[in-house]
Amino acid sequence: MFESFLWRYVDKDRKQYACGIGGGNRLSLILCSAVRSLTMRPSHIETILDREFDSAVDGHHTPVMLWGPPGVGKSQIVAKIAARHCVPIIDIRLSQMEPTDLRGIPFRCDELVQWSIPAILPDAKRHGPSGILFLDEITSAPPSVSAAAYQLILDRRLGEYQVPEGWVIFAAGNRQGDRGVTYAMPAPLANRFTHYEVEVNLDDWVDWANGEDIDPRVIAFLRFRPDLLFSFNPAHNPIAFPSPRSWEFAHRALQKFDQTDLLSDALQACVGQSAGLELKTFVDNMKQMPDLDAIINGEPTQVPEGIDLQYGVAAALVRRALQAGSQGDAAPVYGNILKYAQRFPQREMGVMLVSDLHRAVGRPLFAVPAFAEWANSITDLVLYEH
Repeated sequence: MFESFLWRYVDKDRKQYACGIGGGNRLSLILCSAVRSLTMRPSHIETILDREFDSAVDGHHTPVMLWGPPGVGKSQIVAKIAARHCVPIIDIRLSQMEPTDLRGIPFRCDELVQWSIPAILPDAKRHGPSGILFLDEITSAPPSVSAAAYQLILDRRLGEYQVPEGWVIFAAGNRQGDRGVTYAMPAPLANRFTHYEVEVNLDDWVDWANGEDIDPRVIAFLRFRPDLLFSFNPAHNPIAFPSPRSWEFAHRALQKFDQTDLLSDALQACVGQSAGLELKTFVDNMKQMPDLDAIINGEPTQVPEGIDLQYGVAAALVRRALQAGSQGDAAPVYGNILKYAQRFPQREMGVMLVSDLHRAVGRPLFAVPAFAEWANSITDLVLYEH
């Protein structure tokens, strides 16, 4: 009950969509323009790509097209699927290719003309029996290159070349309104994919960030200013702007330039002037956080009054919990964090902390006695949600 409440509380009112394109050319064109308003959060897209990969063995795989603006993590999602299944990923940037790069070069063999098979395409002997063929930047490819990919995507072959049975085909590209170099996707090509648009989702990004050891101060800042996870206005043509990808750059800047006079400029170079200055101010304020070791050890510790500091404490405690989990006996640490979560003046802050903690450490959290105590303390919130 409480597990489902945690997810519902932090993800309420969200809607996810998936769309497959089919039908004649006119219908395909209509759906192709409509599909770009249909969104799905990254964690759900990962589930779909997982199923698509597993379905290749049974011959049920359908090529998948991921849409989205720059920096939302389309390529990262595909790379994550490859890592999860321990298979190679061949990343072909179609925007940088010529038609012959896919079709191969003709050569004479006795009285016949044959086509050489490009070494970049998947080969079971060289690359393995299964993997991911990722056609990135497909909407930036010239029409002549897109036409060369038609047969590869739908029929899994090009001339004499055949895509190995265990390989799946995923593609990604920007939308025409994103101010990238894009071409309208022709209906015959669109008709060869199922289509999903990547939605920027803070909870999914936080899960990823905790798994990648992103600086807790960046996580806390985005919990404090969730609207800045992705802020891109194509009309203004910004050079640096906040996106899931550029916040990773900000994390790297903190590791390199923290405690130096260059930090402010480095952060602005990553996420833009406004967001960079806000993050710098937030980071400076984090120096006033309470003693995290005291909280972890169960010592009485005051909750800071500032909301920004409360977000900072929550993010830092989740990171401490992950570290404790990797070292062995984590139950006491989880318990003390759960007790501290009850002390927040705004119980929603405690719910957010425990929700992030649950997503980070998983079901072992429910075995800690303090979890039942915390859950009873927010029973009225659960009832209100119902």
